[in-house]
Amino acid sequence: MSPWEILLATVGMTIITVVTRAFFLLPDRELPLPGWLRQGLRYAPLAALLAVVVPQTVMSDGALITTWRDARLFAAAAGAAYYFWRRGILGTILSGTAVMMLLRLTLGW
Repeated sequence: MSPWEILLATVGMTIITVVTRAFFLLPDRELPLPGWLRQGLRYAPLAALLAVVVPQTVMSDGALITTWRDARLFAAAAGAAYYFWRRGILGTILSGTAVMMLLRLTLGW
């Protein structure tokens, strides 16, 4: 790509990003949403997170994991156990990461 094409692409992507992200900030008043849509949007961040995390946890190279000897499974279990025990996000992340690192460094999983 030529420098002008790179510049044009960068400016175009910047404009698109600003317009799409500012869409909800530009109106003077809150946009009216039906109750069912407002209720559904409450779960959108959780659904997006699960859509990213679950495939990374249970799949490897586009196929389901076929063995229980995978550090990701034990790390996810440790993180879930900590969350249900203490209800803390930071501890959940740290416990899952610690279990994964321990299994990868000691057992080579």
